[in-house]
Amino acid sequence: MSSPRNKFFIRKKLYLRYLLSNNSTNYFNFDKKRKKIIVTLAADYGNLGDVAITYAQTKFLKSNFPDHEVIDFPISRTFKDMKALKKVCTPDDIITIVGGGNTGDMYDDIEYCRQFIINQFPENKIISFPQTIDFSETNIGKKALQKAVNVYSKHQSLILTAREEKSFAKYQKHFTKNKVLFLPDIVLYLNEQEPAYQRNGITMCLRSDGEKLLDKSQQDLLETTLKESYEVNHHDTHINKNNLSIQEREFELNQIWTVFKKSKIVVTDRLHGMIFCAITKTPCIAIDNSNHKISGVYNAWLKDSGYIKMVQHFDVEELQKEIERLWNIDTNAIVGVALKDKLKSLISI
Repeated sequence: MSSPRNKFFIRKKLYLRYLLSNNSTNYFNFDKKRKKIIVTLAADYGNLGDVAITYAQTKFLKSNFPDHEVIDFPISRTFKDMKALKKVCTPDDIITIVGGGNTGDMYDDIEYCRQFIINQFPENKIISFPQTIDFSETNIGKKALQKAVNVYSKHQSLILTAREEKSFAKYQKHFTKNKVLFLPDIVLYLNEQEPAYQRNGITMCLRSDGEKLLDKSQQDLLETTLKESYEVNHHDTHINKNNLSIQEREFELNQIWTVFKKSKIVVTDRLHGMIFCAITKTPCIAIDNSNHKISGVYNAWLKDSGYIKMVQHFDVEELQKEIERLWNIDTNAIVGVALKDKLKSLISI
């Protein structure tokens, strides 16, 4: 995380980019008279969990609101093209903010973009898709939370949605002037089980960042133990690419979904590693992360699936037993997770 001084200059630079952008830029060639829904903070970077959220959110909106034009507004263009976006928008258009796990001070660059968007559209209905809140208990975290409360509360038509109970409770406690809904992560709207493939081996999809709970010795022990009995492969939900086009995003998502559909089991400590298993009907061992968003989403929406098992504490013997059980599951007989009905309240607002 950048120092406060560096953050100050970075944000000044971003805002200056907005001020100096060309107001007449024809970046968006859209009909101002047609009703629009904007997907802001659209993930065009290498976190495939966020890319999947953007993809699912767009698909959900296009399916349920066919009379609206759905506009992808990449996070990388937030400041450079905001004036161009506002030029084609009317107060009747709906602004949506991509869901995820970045409301907090860990990913405060994205939170800064979110608050900028909220301030730019004071007259529009804004809907923040299902999020995890992660403001730390440090002084920095407490100040960041208070700033978010101040910005969010000033908007009269900002609707917040949480994807697990802990975040839902925090929203209700702190953001009392905003409407709050409890909904599944929007990626659970998808069904990506077809086409089916022959399944082989175990895929490990593990983090290497600040949200990781497993230490290196635990990860090495787990991998060594698994390799004694199974073929083990590695595939992460994070790729080292930026400025992805919509076509590139969809290509990368299909790549990783295919990897999962070819795996007998996926072992992961990434939330969307678990969710990708849910939508591809892939047996999964999910290990919790540092802010417990994985266990939160699991307990809220996936605990009864039968083919996804949540592990909150590292225990190699327990993991081995669960893998043996999941290994023998007939994936053709799995009934996938069906949560579309849980999104009716989102459609209604």
